[in-house]
Amino acid sequence: MTALDALRVPDELLARVPAEQRGAGRDDVRLLVSRGTAVSHHAFRELPEQLRAGDVLVVNTSPTLAAAVNGRAGGERVVVHFSTRGEDGRWAVELRRPDGAGATVPRPGGPAGAVVRLPGGAELVLAEPVAGGGPGARLWWARVPEGVPELLRRYGRPIRYGYTERDQPLSAYQTVFALPSADGSGSAEMPSAARPFTAGLVAALVSRGVQFAPLTLHTGVASAEVHEPPYPERFAVPASTAWLVNAARAGGGRVIAVGTTAVRALESSAGPDGVVRAASGWTDLVVTPRRGVRAVDGLLTGLHEPRASHLLMLEAVAGGAALGRGYAQALEHRYLWHEFGDVHLLLPGERGSGSGPAPREGLQSLTL
Repeated sequence: MTALDALRVPDELLARVPAEQRGAGRDDVRLLVSRGTAVSHHAFRELPEQLRAGDVLVVNTSPTLAAAVNGRAGGERVVVHFSTRGEDGRWAVELRRPDGAGATVPRPGGPAGAVVRLPGGAELVLAEPVAGGGPGARLWWARVPEGVPELLRRYGRPIRYGYTERDQPLSAYQTVFALPSADGSGSAEMPSAARPFTAGLVAALVSRGVQFAPLTLHTGVASAEVHEPPYPERFAVPASTAWLVNAARAGGGRVIAVGTTAVRALESSAGPDGVVRAASGWTDLVVTPRRGVRAVDGLLTGLHEPRASHLLMLEAVAGGAALGRGYAQALEHRYLWHEFGDVHLLLPGERGSGSGPAPREGLQSLTL
């Protein structure tokens, strides 16, 4: 449960196609800017004017995989969502049922030993639930044939949820920062906050004195229906990024994460003192208001469902009153939700403006 449970997003505010199919290009989306509880409205192309020299944007370089593959479990048609590659070569997968309209609906997991037949004669064998879940767990570890990256390239398509209008090519789900990984790993779902960036906008930000710090976090399959916290995910924060973030903070610059994935990776590499160190491996960190953030000053992110666990992270970054005010304005001004929608920039309140983060109770009592 999140503090925005009372919020209701009308269906017409769900972004159903990518921005370039609604307008001029990827950056043809709107930008909601929250400086504490002060809110302003912009085009995303105006992002350079909202930042200042010395700021650092932390970006996720994980590529998006064509992670959805058709299969058959016994006599049943299923869609396999490949979530995360484990260290032992197994993959965490989710089995779903086609809904007849191009999307999918949940299907109970298991049982252990069940065989799923995949295109090209490959077979997948379910082994055990992920993270000690029960027989009906959503995600299962599965033994799969060698060459899963090739299987996805030949037969996979991007994961699509029911609010989108139709399937899109994989290129629609790649960000300008995506880099191929040596072992074929990537994100089951797009690190979507970076989607509106273009090469021209990156150049404009660099010209303004904003720096970019890359890291990698391979996102798993989200729980679109029940909004579970994220499962453990693989990440890597290089030494160069740790140095850049620490130097920016020491020099008075702001560290702004592009997406919740970048927050999770960076905060997983930060000590209690806020100093970021090179790190890699698996992170099970869930950022909440109680835990807070140590290395991140601001966040650029999409607009999330009212019960999404990501909202706890946003509240940790911005404070409850700022988040509530921002979402109320997003509804009033008819911003678009989800990965193809508009973008929200959460920054600290300006000194002396009276718009700094407020106690969490401010959001608990908000009625939208």
